Amino acid sequence: MDIAPRPPHTIRMHPADNVAIVANDGGLPAGTVLASGLGLKDKVPQGHKVALVDLPEGTAVLRYNVPIGYALKDIPAGSWVHERLLRMPEARELDDRLPIANARREPLPPLEGYTFEGYRNADGSVGTRNILAITQTVQCVAGVTDFAVQRIKAELLPRYPNVDDVVALEHGYGCGVAIDAPDAVIPIRTLRNLALNPNFGGEVMVVSLGCEKLQPERLLPPGSIPLKDERDAGLDVVCLQDEQHVGFMSMVESIMKQAQQHLERLNARRRETVPASELVVGVQCGGSDAFSGVTANPAVGFCADLLVRAGASVMFSETTEVRDGVDQLTSRAATPEIAQAMIREMGWYDAYLQRGAVDRSANTTPGNKKGGLSNIVEKAMGSIVKSGSAPITGVLSPGEKLRTRGLTYAATPASDFICGTLQLAAGMNLHVFTTGRGTPYGLAEVPVIKVATRTDLARRWHDLMDINAGKIADGEATIEDVGWEMFRLMLDVASGRKRTWAEQWKLHNALVLFNPAPVT
Repeated sequence: MDIAPRPPHTIRMHPADNVAIVANDGGLPAGTVLASGLGLKDKVPQGHKVALVDLPEGTAVLRYNVPIGYALKDIPAGSWVHERLLRMPEARELDDRLPIANARREPLPPLEGYTFEGYRNADGSVGTRNILAITQTVQCVAGVTDFAVQRIKAELLPRYPNVDDVVALEHGYGCGVAIDAPDAVIPIRTLRNLALNPNFGGEVMVVSLGCEKLQPERLLPPGSIPLKDERDAGLDVVCLQDEQHVGFMSMVESIMKQAQQHLERLNARRRETVPASELVVGVQCGGSDAFSGVTANPAVGFCADLLVRAGASVMFSETTEVRDGVDQLTSRAATPEIAQAMIREMGWYDAYLQRGAVDRSANTTPGNKKGGLSNIVEKAMGSIVKSGSAPITGVLSPGEKLRTRGLTYAATPASDFICGTLQLAAGMNLHVFTTGRGTPYGLAEVPVIKVATRTDLARRWHDLMDINAGKIADGEATIEDVGWEMFRLMLDVASGRKRTWAEQWKLHNALVLFNPAPVT
């Protein structure tokens, strides 16, 4: 039977806003009369803004009660407000006028009694998966390692039913780079900390070529790997240039032989009940649209608060996507020192962009704009809500390892792949990724829970999206409802009781290192 079209539906984020977004699938045609009595002068696509009042030239256009731009000409009420009609605001200066650790809130009440089934590691961390990861010092060995991994999966892995997977930590670094440049510390420590992710059980295995600049001992120097017992022989390296290797298959069989020792130890591990405080969750968005800040990201923010209340660790990132909300973040810092650390990281990134002759406006993609986001300021306001409302208790530079619980700002580029790689290096054991335009993003190293911002996307990509936050815009669920749904799903996925769609389809994006240092 035919379904009656939905009445015109717009969403206004704050009572002071002078624009609202159109929520109807397919948008609304010119001439549509809204519930307020306002008639649309233009066709307005879904997710795009309509002027609720006349906006004279120079008027601040408010969404989230924040100026996301200034009208370049008179915009009559009922008009479509898009990026070509707006002048973007200047970036907030990183100076002493920023509010510093002054947002005093009542502590969030503890959330107790929630657990999951995880793998306890010797260093105290907990994995949500039991994976053999093979680290590589240089891109040159990637082909050989991949060939060996495929044989390990086919011939060895079936003998070890308690091991979930074997992955090669492939990357494009290791040689042909200015390895002693100051910024080279970022990719090197990223690779080092990737090898120590909780999902790898402390089993560090390295494949080296032999002549590369990033030698195994530099990548993983003595003391960087926690010893499992007094018999631990140290770094396990297969060097392809060793004289013992005669022919390609000799190299492959050497990798397989060493892998078998690690597989045996991993196979002996068992899940045990651990508190929800052992979760280390990275949150990220990609393919964002105007609904990201209305549905999915607020639900993630509510869930982030639940995790913090449970004593867990949450990382939010994407420097250019929170830069325009720096005042919101510095005010939420638990201490002035944490606020200053955020300012330092954002200032470093401003300078990095300036060296490349671009600014933060380069972040916004054609898909973001098609989804209703006019510029990076509007995108930032929707992105920052993923962090919830808890005090920010830690700041990480790119590639550093997380050492504190609570809510941490992990400074990363906004690129999905680079951000995911850096959050893996920080130690995340579960990933949450929101999308409005849609992306099949996934990681081999950690489960990725995908959250759709719109019901239409969740319907069309029904076997790619794990949660439909579009129910919020449809009026069928609240932000709190979806936040709790997400929290419970996290515990099930972390326990191995459920697999995400990305896991089921084995959708694995490549690891991409952030390397701001020169390439020689």
